Amino acid sequence: MSRPELRAVLFDMDGTLVETEEYWGEAMFALAARLGGRMSAEARARTVGSSMAVSMGILYADLGVVRTPEEQAEDIAGIESAVADMMARSVRWQPGARELLAAVRAAGLRTALVTTTGRAVADLVIAHVVAAFDGESPFDLTVCGDEVPARKPDPAPYLQAMAALGVRPGECVVVEDSLTGVTSGLTAGAAVLGVAGMQQVPPAPGLTQVESLVGLAVDDLAAALNGRAPAGSPAS
Repeated sequence: MSRPELRAVLFDMDGTLVETEEYWGEAMFALAARLGGRMSAEARARTVGSSMAVSMGILYADLGVVRTPEEQAEDIAGIESAVADMMARSVRWQPGARELLAAVRAAGLRTALVTTTGRAVADLVIAHVVAAFDGESPFDLTVCGDEVPARKPDPAPYLQAMAALGVRPGECVVVEDSLTGVTSGLTAGAAVLGVAGMQQVPPAPGLTQVESLVGLAVDDLAAALNGRAPAGSPAS
């Protein structure tokens, strides 16, 4: 049987391509302080890759507080505003991410950015990414958390991106850093390259784990598609 051919690479955003997870953490820690408590590191780690509604549930349970739906909406708006201010000022690439994205584009593969972050905030990061590529977007498609019927860990965001790109799940590699995102990609039927981050992600069929994106090339993504460990980066 012939091996599947890699046709598309679908990237998560926060914590995978760019170092923005720290912004979300800073904003949540600040909210916890305003609510009279301190968010634990364990609770913060569980929020990685999750929707704001899920993250707020984790935060409130950790603090032992109860908030009304109206108060939760205000809390979410405050966090998103704080993160947007930080993103507008500066966004840093994750090690090796810019180089891998450039290599994927140079190889003529289809690309998508698939994030749980809403469009208004994600566009701030996308603007930095486009600027780094001399004003030309390295993505054929961007899918944000408020543009899908269900958010990660549901497969809907990745399935929507694949359909728009005109590719099958078996032709795709998803690049993710969280359990929520890895679950979404695997459930969508894609091979997943899991990059070590704030969460411990258990081994799973279809998942290849690496310490970072440094040194990875398109051949390594093709290897992950076929269930082989990439040669360019040590496994985690």
